[in-house]
Amino acid sequence: MKDENAPVEKPTFRKPVGVGIILLMIFLLAGIVANLSDAIGTLPGIVQAMIYMLAGIIWIAPLGPLLRWMETGKWRA
Repeated sequence: MKDENAPVEKPTFRKPVGVGIILLMIFLLAGIVANLSDAIGTLPGIVQAMIYMLAGIIWIAPLGPLLRWMETGKWRA
């Protein structure tokens, strides 16, 4: 049930901008990995798997501060 006396929050620009930045990060990393795929393809399978797993995880590092900024407007807690 909604509280009718609660203040109405105005939408901010941070969420659409943040989503755009996240998508840009994904596309950039995917492009880099795709450009390196010929060189990566010559490596042993286990090394390839490690590189692709690292590439899949690496974009998550800046995600925490970005999500925090999207919600609060602050980069640090």
